[in-house]
Amino acid sequence: MSRYSPGCEKNVHRYHARLWIFGDAVGAACWRKGYDTCKLRMAPRDDKIRIDLSIGELLHLTSLAHLGFRKMMPNDRGIEMHRFDGEQQALAGTSAVERLEQAIPETHRPSDYSAARQSLIRHWWPLERKSA
Repeated sequence: MSRYSPGCEKNVHRYHARLWIFGDAVGAACWRKGYDTCKLRMAPRDDKIRIDLSIGELLHLTSLAHLGFRKMMPNDRGIEMHRFDGEQQALAGTSAVERLEQAIPETHRPSDYSAARQSLIRHWWPLERKSA
């Protein structure tokens, strides 16, 4: 048996219904705000792109990037195309390729590509040539 009179209980149910509607509206608004905020945080900036690649695709891409890096060195005459204009451009190129390689899980990551690129740069632009 209820402690409230029938009229009072009816008022409580009316308020419950209004509170449920209000709570539903607040919950939906909070969810939408959180979703929109997360979407903005997860989305790449306007000058960036985001691509989902499998490990196999990423391995192929980094192998091709490394090969392309080697072909852009000034001493490679296998393919006449755009070449690095200087050491700074080559260092920026190897940095970009290394960012790709860092995305590969460590167990699958090729270990010698970065060292090979750094060696190519050091041998083409040696310190004595820089100081001269």
